[in-house]
Amino acid sequence: MCGIVGYIGNEEAAPVLIKGLTKLEYRGYDSAGVAILGKNGLLIRKSKGMLKNLEEKIGSEIQSGALASTMGIGHTRWATHGEPSDINSHPHTDVAGKIAVVHNGIIENYAKLKAWLEAHGVKFRSQTDTEVIAHLIDFHFNGDLLQAVIEALKRLEGSYALGIICESDPDRIIAVRKESPLVIGAGKGENLIASDVPAILEHTRDVYYLGDREIAVLYRDHVDFFNEEGQSIRKETSHVTWDAGAAEKGGFEHFMLKEIHEQPKALTDTLRARIKNEGKKAINLEEIGFDASWAEANRVVITACGTAWHAGVIGKYAFEHFARIPVDVDIASEYRYRNPIYNPKDIFIIISQSGETADTLAAMRMAKKSGARIIAITNVVGSTLAREADLVMYTWAGPEIAVASTKAFTTQLMCLYLIAIQFGVLRGTLNDAELGAAVEALENIPAEAEKILSDKENIQRFAYLQTNKTKVFYMGRLFDYAVSLESALKLKEISYTHSEAFAAGELKHGPIALVDESTLLVAICTQDNLFDKMDSNIKEVKARGASTLVITWDDVSYFDKTADEVFRIPRTMASLSPMLAVIPAQLYAYYVSILKGLDPDKPRNLAKSVTVE
Repeated sequence: MCGIVGYIGNEEAAPVLIKGLTKLEYRGYDSAGVAILGKNGLLIRKSKGMLKNLEEKIGSEIQSGALASTMGIGHTRWATHGEPSDINSHPHTDVAGKIAVVHNGIIENYAKLKAWLEAHGVKFRSQTDTEVIAHLIDFHFNGDLLQAVIEALKRLEGSYALGIICESDPDRIIAVRKESPLVIGAGKGENLIASDVPAILEHTRDVYYLGDREIAVLYRDHVDFFNEEGQSIRKETSHVTWDAGAAEKGGFEHFMLKEIHEQPKALTDTLRARIKNEGKKAINLEEIGFDASWAEANRVVITACGTAWHAGVIGKYAFEHFARIPVDVDIASEYRYRNPIYNPKDIFIIISQSGETADTLAAMRMAKKSGARIIAITNVVGSTLAREADLVMYTWAGPEIAVASTKAFTTQLMCLYLIAIQFGVLRGTLNDAELGAAVEALENIPAEAEKILSDKENIQRFAYLQTNKTKVFYMGRLFDYAVSLESALKLKEISYTHSEAFAAGELKHGPIALVDESTLLVAICTQDNLFDKMDSNIKEVKARGASTLVITWDDVSYFDKTADEVFRIPRTMASLSPMLAVIPAQLYAYYVSILKGLDPDKPRNLAKSVTVE
């Protein structure tokens, strides 16, 4: 949520900040602003709405040199405290306008701090929690900005990533993080801060991942690091291997469509290094310490939010199918507040595309205290989740920019299947022949995904015919039910169509009351032994005027006379079907969004990474 960029170097800061913020638009925002520190002192410019509003506002000043500076910070805000407005936009300053702060996260004790500061004569301008930070730093400022920040941090409760500059300290930027992501770009004669790597790739691929409660002080030629007590610490850079072009649209109209089309390659990349074909097919999961000790596990617990939770639901079916072990799947925002039952022999799998999801991180930290083994599945190297988990399995999906997740979801599934199948081998529930068949089926998934994408025009045509539907229901059984959950989420996220998913057996337990001529029912049918039951469900909704779509195998004609339309996917093992069955649903959601004139990359009210509760 929100985006931070900061720059100190030899280039004009304002254009660098604006360009960096454009790379973070996918995170979701409702206003934007910059603070420039140069020969004219500290200048604040901010604007409600899209980033282009800010660009138009400061364009003439950049051209005239009025904003001439080689140092500044910028921000895109997603409102949490106070409505979207110019005043509530970041950066925020102290009363004198000498200290500027940009902030991601939530200050939980801001009301108490605000009352205390007001009692000391501070006049607040905005409704935000962030403004207390600027005033608090000013309260402790005695000529040393770093020390003032350290003292202010002692009073803050909550989550934050901060970028701070001060008029009387014009040669450095101070950056701080606690439970909200922040990276430092190490360039040549320039250094940067950002909420995410794409914002700095045009300048450097060498980055420091700032740890929890760590402070960075950026100068033009170096960066110093400190802990929250002000003690110097050492950090090593990480090199970003993916090219800056990977974060561009590459000829596609939207990032979402590009990322849907990248799934065959992402699935291949996620799978390739984990398969052994020496003599017989096998899986290599040494990266997560997969050995005989796993056999002692009594249970697998999967915790995640949103799309990652849907991957976890599919993972439950996969573990039970291949490894015959009990699995609990928890929504992380629920898990962290209930009183869960732990067992030190449990295996906890924590899933998050960004590795920065606040509720997921909180759930992981709870589980770690139990002594259970924590395995993270994430897409972001160096993320908080990757650093704090005992073991990490990367999806290797590459940067995912669109807010609605696509390739991250299918690669999360690939990781879960690999673990579940290998677990089955370890527990003796899969023999060599069954392992070989499963691995071969996994190896075929990327090519089969490519086949589905080659038929996207058929999906686009059907979307055109169905844009008038005001209710879309997805249903399935077993693995297909789990895919229905993700399919419904995709549609509601980017087209704002009311959509929901349910297990097909629940149709007559409530959902059928809503079915009428304004309804589209999408039935996902890849479990052959349940075709009769699914066919009955489809006929029940058709009898009430609904339109129907079936997603099934390319060698199945069972539903041709029942459904209004059939999308066909290449035949694979029924237990692996979610990696393929979800792709037509992703495309359908994308095309409905486009046909409604919406931007699928930036759905309203949503952010790519939910880093606050």
